[in-house]
Amino acid sequence: MSETIVFDQDLLEKLRSIAAEGVSHAAHGFSGMIGRKIDVNNPTAEVVPVLTIPQIAGRPDDDTVGIYLRFKGDVSGQIVMIVPFGKATELVDLMLEVPPGTTQQLGSLERSALGELGNLCGSFFLNSIAKTTQAKFQPTPPAVMVDMVGAILDIVVATSGGINEQALLVQANFTDGTRCVDADFWVIPDMDSLQDLIKKNVNE
Repeated sequence: MSETIVFDQDLLEKLRSIAAEGVSHAAHGFSGMIGRKIDVNNPTAEVVPVLTIPQIAGRPDDDTVGIYLRFKGDVSGQIVMIVPFGKATELVDLMLEVPPGTTQQLGSLERSALGELGNLCGSFFLNSIAKTTQAKFQPTPPAVMVDMVGAILDIVVATSGGINEQALLVQANFTDGTRCVDADFWVIPDMDSLQDLIKKNVNE
């Protein structure tokens, strides 16, 4: 199993700053996508053990939408955006410009819209990291999963089990007027490549 990396206070503050900038850029990209201003409020970032993800994300039997993508390059890993099912349908209404409450199920059109949102958010987030660290990333096309939160997180944890013991949790809420959608972004990097990148930037 990979060695657990130690995140000192200075490094954690740097990660928080990068995360906040990434989420803000994602909100800006989201605004351009739907043609209306989207604000992001109170973004937070914490480093947590991967195995605690199910406890943090919610009750295992809650219906949830997971928008998942992998990335490779100077650092490889995975990003999953976790949104409660009801909030995901609100996001679809927002993106498709239909009245609130219109979307009840997620068909191919609705999943495509959510996948595009996940791709946009993931890309903007990675671009912010790249800008700060001079690293290069290439994200994969997103996959949209609709299942109980426990089932989705089992897949994420199982996939990351041999890669890393820790994850960066970014939490934020997106607002459009009176509408507010909370979202969790889980960034689970490859340990060895993350260590190399950190050492490079700490020494510069």
